[in-house]
Amino acid sequence: MVLGLRNFTERTGDGIGQPVLDTDNGEELMCVQPGVDIVLANRTRESHGTLYVSNKQVIWLSDVDKAKGYAVDFLSVSLHAVSTDPEAYPVPCIYTQIETDPDGYESDNSDSECSDTLDLSRIREMRLIPSDPSQLDSLFEVFCECAELNPEPNEEEGEEHEWIFSADQMVDEDYISQNPAHAIGQSNGDHDLAHTVLQLRIDDEVFEDAEEMEHDRNNTHN
Repeated sequence: MVLGLRNFTERTGDGIGQPVLDTDNGEELMCVQPGVDIVLANRTRESHGTLYVSNKQVIWLSDVDKAKGYAVDFLSVSLHAVSTDPEAYPVPCIYTQIETDPDGYESDNSDSECSDTLDLSRIREMRLIPSDPSQLDSLFEVFCECAELNPEPNEEEGEEHEWIFSADQMVDEDYISQNPAHAIGQSNGDHDLAHTVLQLRIDDEVFEDAEEMEHDRNNTHN
């Protein structure tokens, strides 16, 4: 598997149709959504494209330039969420975080994502903007379904690392600063985010248990 975002130009119908899928290995389309714009990192919004979601990968093909397209395997999508906060991004979108090859960038302070030269190996964020915001929930559900079909290869049997969370659960400041999606999201795999959510839940349970124990002791003494 190739980590990260990559160029995708293989189309049916003499290069003007749908993406060519790896059907021999069971790849099939789950969703086709026309009228979707894409934003890679902090770059300029690219308009007039069609989103293809297969059970293996996310593919965006430009409707304007038939030689332009991007794809990312679900195994490389570490987080996806519905972002509706205008402070995070002006319009509602599907926000994704992408795992990249550790050797593909020098440091987190690199400004390559904003440079004129597009190096897909360094892109760690992608936004998908449907022309109709009401389509976000259905797109999110497809993303969730496909993420479940592509668990981490090294995930131990019986061990769960996927978490569904809401903004109210995300009180960690580091998470908020790094993930501008203030609605519903999902983390795929054993990542720091999953650990953070787990720790928050554990802390909440411990706190609630302590309150119950204190309440029981007071009732006993009374």
